[in-house]
Amino acid sequence: MAPAMSAANRNFMGKRVVARQARAARVAVNRRSTVAVKAGAYDEELIATANTIASKGRGILAMDESNGTCGLRLDSIGVENTEDNRRAYRQLLVTTPGLGEYISGAILFEETLYQSTTDGKPFVDVLNSQGIIPGIKVDKGLVPMANSNKESWCQGLDGLAERCAEYYKQGARFAKWRSVVNITAGPTDKALQDCAYGLARYAAIAQDNGLVPIVEPEILLDGEHDIDTTLEVASRTWAQTFKYLADQDVLFEGILLKPSMVTPGADSGTKCSPETVADYTLKMLNRRVPPAVPGIMFLSGGQSELESTLNLNAMNQTPNPWHVSFSYARALQNTVLKTWQGDEANVDAAQTALIGRAKANSMAQLGQYTGDGESASAGEGMYEKGYTY
Repeated sequence: MAPAMSAANRNFMGKRVVARQARAARVAVNRRSTVAVKAGAYDEELIATANTIASKGRGILAMDESNGTCGLRLDSIGVENTEDNRRAYRQLLVTTPGLGEYISGAILFEETLYQSTTDGKPFVDVLNSQGIIPGIKVDKGLVPMANSNKESWCQGLDGLAERCAEYYKQGARFAKWRSVVNITAGPTDKALQDCAYGLARYAAIAQDNGLVPIVEPEILLDGEHDIDTTLEVASRTWAQTFKYLADQDVLFEGILLKPSMVTPGADSGTKCSPETVADYTLKMLNRRVPPAVPGIMFLSGGQSELESTLNLNAMNQTPNPWHVSFSYARALQNTVLKTWQGDEANVDAAQTALIGRAKANSMAQLGQYTGDGESASAGEGMYEKGYTY
């Protein structure tokens, strides 16, 4: 048995413990004092912009198709792909009376950001006059990933800071970068990691230049998989994405997300109800997305106009920690394009169609959409295998 410690020794040992604790505390304080805690130059503006876009009853009009993709849309109605025709169609969209009641932001392609109406008013000014914040697509598109199972990676980080600075000067206040995850190709760990890391680097660079980044790792509809597989892959993707966003010190209060809804693969032969899609999608988001994020702005991903609106409505039947809304391209424009047909005489009717779709999705954001009065064309699917933007 060890001899009992004397009172003097116990006092001495106690003083030594206290001294060690004090030294450790001083070291910790000194270490903390060397860490520079500094708000970003645009933090307040980024938060204000993100919250304006994520405002009640409003969502995003995605009109940022590349010139090539826009050309395919024009070709579908027999219109030649020229700059004048692209400008005419985009002018139809941005000049729609009353659009700002339902649309809070519009994502533009670079060409569109610098275009003006036929009477010389910049598109940026037209949007701002309606209370619609101009945004800009900043990625440079998808290219094949080497040594992969037909997967892709998104290019565009080179020169991104300079481009973002110029876009900010032109009036853009938010940005979009689209990466994709292909379930039929695995997806492989390296593809997921590249997708998440690229999005995080882009987000940090965009914020550093005053643009709210929309973070979009799209889970493609391609494939025969079931909804549980989509849930698993989406969960992995968003876990990686937020890990890298945190690593890059991205301000969560100054970003917006553009996720895919959790659905079965397009070739699975299964069609889930809006309630099931909402249940799976919100389950994934609640597990992965911090409540600091202001808004979830869903992509339609090839769903029909009607389907994307019904699914959004189902997700807004109960309160969510974020603004749950839309950032639709085809699901807002499909009927508009078919109505326009490249004919100036059809502009008013096409703009009426746009307002109709925007209002329907506004009601879905409020959880009040009924589907009454929808046309048969609104239920037409728009899925394209291997879709590129």
